[in-house]
Amino acid sequence: MPRATSRVTRLVRLMLFVIGVYLSLFAGVAISAQTSDSQSDATSKSWTSTADLQSGSANPTRTVESHTQSGNRTVDSQSIQRRGADGDFEPYQDIEKTTVRVDSTTVRTTTRTFGRDADGAKTLVQVTEEERHTRAGGDSSLVRSTSNPDANGNLQLVQREIGETKKIGKDVEETKTTVMLPGADGALAPAMMVQERRQQGANDTSASQKTTLLPDLNGNWQVSEVKQATTKQDGKNTTTEERVSRPDAEGKLSEISRSVSKESESSGGKSSTVENYSVDVPGAARDGSLHLVERSTTTQTTSTTGQQDTARKVEQPDPGDPDGGLRVTTLTTDSVRAGASGAQATQTIQMRDANGRLDVVSVDTSKSDDVHAVQVQIAPSGKPQ
Repeated sequence: MPRATSRVTRLVRLMLFVIGVYLSLFAGVAISAQTSDSQSDATSKSWTSTADLQSGSANPTRTVESHTQSGNRTVDSQSIQRRGADGDFEPYQDIEKTTVRVDSTTVRTTTRTFGRDADGAKTLVQVTEEERHTRAGGDSSLVRSTSNPDANGNLQLVQREIGETKKIGKDVEETKTTVMLPGADGALAPAMMVQERRQQGANDTSASQKTTLLPDLNGNWQVSEVKQATTKQDGKNTTTEERVSRPDAEGKLSEISRSVSKESESSGGKSSTVENYSVDVPGAARDGSLHLVERSTTTQTTSTTGQQDTARKVEQPDPGDPDGGLRVTTLTTDSVRAGASGAQATQTIQMRDANGRLDVVSVDTSKSDDVHAVQVQIAPSGKPQ
């Protein structure tokens, strides 16, 4: 029983870690505008930027970023602020990342994340230390350790990742990563292993296979998931297919999902279509076959004035009528424009309500008054709740 409890504890912590990573990837619209503190040319080694974000009636946020490089040391800082009760912006979260190139083969990176306590004081919530080594021939190794403060403020190691990448052929490399988490006794123990193989083929093709393994009750590694991907490029057209397989009730690998994406580029802009297939269809029982459960279509155009417009349409089946085909569930439009007075991005999201109507649920506007902005893009941005 203690061994099973230890495994459950490690898996719960692993799930929390994965969820945290995925949540950090999703957010609204932000403008990234880089400018030098001392000069406006692209060769500057330091810059700062400020972006304001307003999401409908939600509390507006402001993100201030800075980048400074001196010799072999680089410091990147990000401060997320939200509007306080007095109407002024107040600090909410700070991330400080320091990268030091020790020598030609070693790079050390330390990332510190700070929050605010009940009194508004800056408080350390997490520290991640990473050391990466590269070797002749393209091989490399990575050790990443994550620590959180305990109730007394002392840092406690909560996760360690150990990765090794090796070139096993001219166009083939393999990476093995082991994730270690504290067990019931507090000691680190292997909780997940990921083995990935990447191969570059002829005629602009590539293939990869990622195998995820988890320990069973006896500590033996068992395959939990296999993800295979292939990419083919024909001029400005790219097609990528990804298949995910997991063990069935009998322990045999069975394909549970498939994704096919196609991208194309022309003088009029860019377009892409992603179709997702799954054995699970909302409102229907499994029949052992893959079914189309989502189609996402994105088009991007740039006007003669430099304004960039992006439209994304998501189609999904109706859970009440799973055999009725796909219907539009979400429409997203993004507009980014830059001018002499700065840059601005606007994102509008429409979603289908219970009555079948597409209603506006969010309008996010982000702008920067940086007149030296040299890079403007729609990008993820964390939102404090």
